Amino acid sequence: MSGKALKLVKKKFKAHILDSHDRLGNETVIVARDGFRELCEHLRSEPKLDFDFLKDVTAVDYLSRRPRFEVVYVLYSMTHRHHLRLRVPLEEDDLHLPTVCDIWRAANWGEREVWDMYGVRFDGHPNPLRILMYEEFEGHPLRKDYPIQRSQPRMDLRRAERDAVEEHRHFYVEGHSPSDG
Repeated sequence: MSGKALKLVKKKFKAHILDSHDRLGNETVIVARDGFRELCEHLRSEPKLDFDFLKDVTAVDYLSRRPRFEVVYVLYSMTHRHHLRLRVPLEEDDLHLPTVCDIWRAANWGEREVWDMYGVRFDGHPNPLRILMYEEFEGHPLRKDYPIQRSQPRMDLRRAERDAVEEHRHFYVEGHSPSDG
C-alpha cells in the first residue's frame, strides 16, 4: 500500500488516532477505544478503503508497560490489495472493547479466542463463551503473569466419548449393521 489509506484514516479520525506508522510496509494505526468502532465501520464501508476481509484478531500482553494490553486487528482489502493493522491499547483494569462481529463476521471466533486467552471482553458479542479452554478453566493462560504450574478444577465428562474404531469394528468388520443393535 502506498500510504494513501493511512493518510485517509489519519485525516478523518485524527481525534481518535493515538499514533501511526508505516515501518517495513506494515501500516499500523493505534486507535483509542472510544473511536475504534466508528473507525472500523468507516474502513469497511468507504469505497476508497474497502477493507472487506479481517485476517486476524489477536492481543499482546506487555507486562511491564502501561497500558498493558493491546488488541490487534489485521485487515485486508481484496479490491485494493492493501493491509492495515489496528491496535487498540487497553488498561489491565478496564479490559473491554466493542465487538466488530457485525462488521466482519470473521471477528466472531478471533474475539472469543482473545477473551479466552487474555481476558478481554467484547461488548455486544453474540456468543461470548470460551472457545479453546473448557468453561470451568480459571484465568487466561496467555497472560504473562499466568502461573504455568497452576492447577485447574477437574472437569467431569458429560458423557462417555465415542470410540470410532470400536464402532467400526463392531458394525462393519464383524458384520453387524447399525440397525441390528
